[in-house]
Amino acid sequence: MENFDWTKFTLKIAVKAKLEDLYNAWTKAGEIEKWFLSESEFSDENSVLLNKTQNVLKGDKYKWIWYLYDDIENGSITEANGKDELQFTFAGECLVDIKLKEEFEYVIVELTQKNIPLDDNAKRNIRLGCHNGWSFYLINLKSVYEGGLDLRNKDNRFKPMLNN
Repeated sequence: MENFDWTKFTLKIAVKAKLEDLYNAWTKAGEIEKWFLSESEFSDENSVLLNKTQNVLKGDKYKWIWYLYDDIENGSITEANGKDELQFTFAGECLVDIKLKEEFEYVIVELTQKNIPLDDNAKRNIRLGCHNGWSFYLINLKSVYEGGLDLRNKDNRFKPMLNN
């Protein structure tokens, strides 16, 4: 554990889908709700709520809610190039980078979460907890966009589970 990097992690998954569809999966409220959130709101720099079909832009804000959790995540979009890269704040001052790259008939989705604090709470809840959470949600992204099956548990009689 001596060389373990507590400040960041990167996950990758190959998804057989169009690049544009996967960019929209991260940047449109209506799409991100299909695989990640129960409710998503994006708003512009003037706090005007975006339509569920609009792509976010750099400087926009978000409010995210998950199934079966009381936590609400608020953050901002720090980069959005309209094609294959997105960055947003997450879990406080952390940054999440999303990079999409076409390879053969797949799009490689690369997620990096960085700037994770080094206190014990952040190590446990952000470094380890977010790694587990993102791992499941990236698999769910693949499932939804390749076959349409949403793997999330939405039944509050069963929590906590691997899929919520």
